Amino acid sequence: MKRTSRILLWILLLCLAWGTTGCASQPAPGQSNSRQSLNDGASASKEPSGTEAPANTAAPAPTPSPTPEPEETVTSLTFVAVGDVLIHSSLYKDAYTTEGYHFDPMFELVAQTIKDADFAMANQESMIGGVEIGLSDYPSFNSPFEIGTTLKEVGFDAVTIANNHTLDRGEQAILNAIGHWDAIGMTYVGAYRSREDQETLRIAEQNGIKLALLGYTYGTNGIPVPEGKDYLVNLIDPEVIVRDIQEASRKADAVVVNLHFGREYERMPNEEQKKLAERLAQAGADLIIGHHPHVLQPCEWIEREDGGRTFVIYSLGNFLSGQEGVYKEIGGILHVTIEKRERGDQRSISILEPALLPTWTHKKNWRQYKIIPLDQVTEQQLPGAAEYREKIRRHMTQWMPELTILTSTSDRSG
Repeated sequence: MKRTSRILLWILLLCLAWGTTGCASQPAPGQSNSRQSLNDGASASKEPSGTEAPANTAAPAPTPSPTPEPEETVTSLTFVAVGDVLIHSSLYKDAYTTEGYHFDPMFELVAQTIKDADFAMANQESMIGGVEIGLSDYPSFNSPFEIGTTLKEVGFDAVTIANNHTLDRGEQAILNAIGHWDAIGMTYVGAYRSREDQETLRIAEQNGIKLALLGYTYGTNGIPVPEGKDYLVNLIDPEVIVRDIQEASRKADAVVVNLHFGREYERMPNEEQKKLAERLAQAGADLIIGHHPHVLQPCEWIEREDGGRTFVIYSLGNFLSGQEGVYKEIGGILHVTIEKRERGDQRSISILEPALLPTWTHKKNWRQYKIIPLDQVTEQQLPGAAEYREKIRRHMTQWMPELTILTSTSDRSG
């Protein structure tokens, strides 16, 4: 009995213990189980079982702003060129003083026009070998250094020295001349002291525009080029010139080619001149300036296959010489504007506003030489001056009506 009672007592105690534990595990009315609440919250954030949650798609990237078009920049320079500076003995005798040769007065009426340009170029036809090897006249010219100095002082920046008189007095005259050009800081093209000098492309930069300058001649009056020294003068070889233009086009913005070609005293270019100009234009020349005929020849545009166009003047005539005859005494100062337009990596060059200031070389008894703008020449100085002005206007505009014929009072300041 006692044994049975004890068993019942233990059973009762176990039941009480079990009941107390069960009560502790149940939340009291009005209370919640914190773990259950967290789990319920977590469950609440999910879709019911069996339903696929929508993809968590990232916000689309903003559309990039279009790259702005690069702005176009426009730069320009004024370029002038003159024809033959051919120093006959009457000229250097007129320039002689006890202190040397003084050519400046001959240029005083045109000097400002040259100085006003951003870049100016002349054809120095007689080699300036200096007095040490003896001055000389036609047919074998040699001129004083001082004519080169005067060209520099009146505003010229470069000279072309490839012509039929380059070899008149041999290699020494060329070396003397180049030494003086270097001493006064004048760029020269067309004749060189060495192969290295010849292979150095002349590039002048002004107003952010790079000009490549080239010069060539048809021949040297039968004087042979010394063997192994063809760098002493650039002879016209179309294949070589085309390569030179192509190289220059890669390194500069615009290419200026000076050609000593054509027939003397003929006022119109021949077919050979025109064919060569066409070929060099298509190769990329922007400006072709002709010399040698000693008289003015017309200018024209050559339309290029690349969409550009080349300005050609076939002859600028004599600028200063001792030659006689009105048309050999009339030359001109060519004016053009070279414009560069850039947009990004695109670049274009245009030759704009072509104009010509006709000039006349005055002399009296082979002295008192002076270059005078043709509009200033009086009937007393040149009988029929007005008629010659009109003839020159018609002659030079026949293929280019838009060519402006300037006077000494024309405003070229832009």
